[in-house]
Amino acid sequence: MTSLNTNNSITFNLASKVKDYFLLMKFTLSFTVVFSCVICYLLAPHIVSYNWGLIILLFIAGMLITGSANAINQAIEKDTDAQMVRTSKRPIASGRMQASEAYAFACIAGLTGIVMMAYFFNYSSAILSAFSLFLYAFVYTPLKKVNSIAVLVGAFPGAFPCLIGWVAGNDDFSMGGWILFGIQFLWQFPHFWAIAWVAHKDYSNVGFKLLPADKGPTKFTAIQGIMYSVMMIPVGILPHYYNLAGNVSMVILLVCNLFMVIQGIRLYNEMNVIAARRVMFSSYIYLPIVLLSLLADKVH
Repeated sequence: MTSLNTNNSITFNLASKVKDYFLLMKFTLSFTVVFSCVICYLLAPHIVSYNWGLIILLFIAGMLITGSANAINQAIEKDTDAQMVRTSKRPIASGRMQASEAYAFACIAGLTGIVMMAYFFNYSSAILSAFSLFLYAFVYTPLKKVNSIAVLVGAFPGAFPCLIGWVAGNDDFSMGGWILFGIQFLWQFPHFWAIAWVAHKDYSNVGFKLLPADKGPTKFTAIQGIMYSVMMIPVGILPHYYNLAGNVSMVILLVCNLFMVIQGIRLYNEMNVIAARRVMFSSYIYLPIVLLSLLADKVH
């Protein structure tokens, strides 16, 4: 009986530790980021057939690098996370994991991922991955308490996965990669400001300055979101002119971009959390639809 209890305890502790590492990596967020990277890799013109071994390696390397950045983010923000209901159960904030353990994981995961990018793909994608990790973990993260320009800074590592995937597949920084980068770069502003609108009370209580207006969720914030959504329309047409998209995917991009503009206008008119959530959830479905439509056009 004692042996059985011991085995059950070990199994429980192992499962709990694995769960904490998933939370440390922000697995769902990391998966979304790496999804963009992999799709953009497949969109690169030099990728004419699917090598599933390389695709899996890219996914693993991306998860390691993104997980490393998120681990550093949580180690730096452990005290802040502990004060917010949404983040208080994270492993470091709750005291289940020491910051030193998170930093050790981040170093091992980050270095392993970057080496994988250099060895299996190319040095350009590895260097860009390392720069993206540094920018997110050590510039964007501390800047969140200083000035709302943090959102602009954070949009770069947020969009680099598209460029990293393209460079990994094409081994160049050609226009196609920058267009994909531009789509995800602009998308982040209405997306992130909607999240900051919904979580404004928590964010303001801990000193995060993430909305463009100092007074919090205002008409000015809503207008800013609309402006970036409008800018997504011409950028969304560019893939068609650079042979990244056919007529079908161009129409899909146009419809998706107009839909984001409409949701932004609704937020401006209603000025409430419900409308902000609408923008937030619309942005969640925007990226997979847009990227998969582009990939479908390439396949056909």
